[in-house]
Amino acid sequence: MRDTRRSRLALAIALAAALVLIAVSYQNKSSSLITSARSFAGPVFGGAERAVASVTRPVGRFLGAGMAGTGSSAQTAAMQRQLIAIRSELSQARLTRAEYRQLGRLLAVSGRGGYRVIAASAIGFGQGYQQTVTLDAGRGDGIRPQQTVLDGEGLVGQVVSVSARTCTVMLATDPSSVVGVRLAPGGQVGWVTGQGRGPAGAGLLKLQVLDPSALKNGEQVVTAASVRDRPFVPGVPVGVIVSVRNKAGGLTGQALVRPYASFGAIDVVGIVVSPPRHDPRFSVLPPPPPRPSPSPSTSTSGSAPASPAPSRSLRGPGTHK
Repeated sequence: MRDTRRSRLALAIALAAALVLIAVSYQNKSSSLITSARSFAGPVFGGAERAVASVTRPVGRFLGAGMAGTGSSAQTAAMQRQLIAIRSELSQARLTRAEYRQLGRLLAVSGRGGYRVIAASAIGFGQGYQQTVTLDAGRGDGIRPQQTVLDGEGLVGQVVSVSARTCTVMLATDPSSVVGVRLAPGGQVGWVTGQGRGPAGAGLLKLQVLDPSALKNGEQVVTAASVRDRPFVPGVPVGVIVSVRNKAGGLTGQALVRPYASFGAIDVVGIVVSPPRHDPRFSVLPPPPPRPSPSPSTSTSGSAPASPAPSRSLRGPGTHK
């Protein structure tokens, strides 16, 4: 290929397109986040990086072919070095807005709980009755079986198998999943189990506690510490009670819990590779849902209406000792 005006124009257009992509990424200020996130949370978005690399690879082949006939080996080598730098910048800086928000929430939850996590992306989901998800982090990233998995909202599940570059997570909604929990703010101990994809209570977790009187709608639930913090570290938000189903004469109290994690839209998650030094108790929980206000008293003829009771502000669960 001869060094003509047409070939130079094609080369300039390709470089301009790559530089525009970098400018857009930096305009969203995502590169600084990734820099700090990598130092804190390890490899992030391996699948996304591979996707970006696949996008920039054809540009590299085009430019390599275009420069092969110019006879300038120094210029070709310089262009290849620039392409490598561009590809590196893109893989570190390009995030969708949704991934940016998810990563920010994940780091906030991890920071409040004192969890050291490895961030990963979902790359596959279990079929049939199996409630699992495959992540793009594996043994080489320090992932081991029986490690807690969470997202920016709460508990996702636990790692059940690991390969060199991926791992499989059993979700908390799986019928075989059992998670020890505590109720906020009293600290009563119980456990939640998954209900699978069945129509009855789909997406909800089944909670059982030893004290039926401890169950109330709107109470929040967190993970209780497992032995040696495996498979579950303490204090991870699980969900909120939406229905109490105590049975007369039953030995345990039962309720349904709406999980905080969005199991139908799992994307960016964190795998806890180091437990917190101290039990965070309820400090990681979001503000509790507002309790329904009592209906005002009905006024009778000739009497003044009853004055409404003064409202009380709800204290966050993290203030309870």
